[in-house]
Amino acid sequence: MRNSDGNGELDFGDAAAARRPKPTPAARPATAGAAAGIAVHVAGLDWQAIADELNAHGHAILPGMLAAEECAALAAQYDQSQLFRSRVVMSQHGFGSGEYQYYRYPLPSLIAALRGALYGPLAVIANRWHELMDLPDRFPAEHADFLARCHAAGQTRATPLLLQYQAGDYNCLHQDLYGEHVFPLQAAVLLSQPGQDFDGGEFVLTEQRPRMQSRVEVVPLKRGDLLIFAVHQRPVQGTRGIYRVNLRHGVSRLRTGARHTLGLIFHDAN
Repeated sequence: MRNSDGNGELDFGDAAAARRPKPTPAARPATAGAAAGIAVHVAGLDWQAIADELNAHGHAILPGMLAAEECAALAAQYDQSQLFRSRVVMSQHGFGSGEYQYYRYPLPSLIAALRGALYGPLAVIANRWHELMDLPDRFPAEHADFLARCHAAGQTRATPLLLQYQAGDYNCLHQDLYGEHVFPLQAAVLLSQPGQDFDGGEFVLTEQRPRMQSRVEVVPLKRGDLLIFAVHQRPVQGTRGIYRVNLRHGVSRLRTGARHTLGLIFHDAN
């Protein structure tokens, strides 16, 4: 889990449109089914609006991606040790307080469906970001092809993970970089209901811009919401061209209750 200023024009689309409020992606109906309904729902989202949010803020919320019963079923998997390849106690590594487990392959069907369906439209955004930041890597349209690239480089271990926090736990600011091949966007789904299952424990993002102090944003999530956010860097339009900002993410201290989160990273680990 731990591990220049340019001079071009940032072309994220019509400038006036970028300043207008973006439509909120529609929640996924609870009747859409589990894995079978994910691909259809993801394909039907307003990906231009999602791209606009990511371009403007470095993150975007997809509300109601999972139904309450799906969230509960995923959270209950934490005690099913056969699903996971390793368990990390954060305090033992200076990562914070709390713990998480990495899934092993084959992934549970719902997690595999989410990861596969999200990758395609995110790859379009990722390629545009890399073009704007003058980075050489480009990402194939299919997730299987990108994973083949990771595995050829020795990054063969699954990275989707399930995080568990109790009162007093928190997650230090970090970046999920696991090897040479890094997909620049990742996702998380909150599986617990704020104000009901827990208090505190807000998702936090920071951006470090060149020669400026860090900007902090607390992202409000409800149970079942999926958050897409930048892993490491993203392009920003400045007065003299495009520059890169460095991002980190974490979770503030949980005050009461228990909180579970599903993390979806699209590159594998070495």
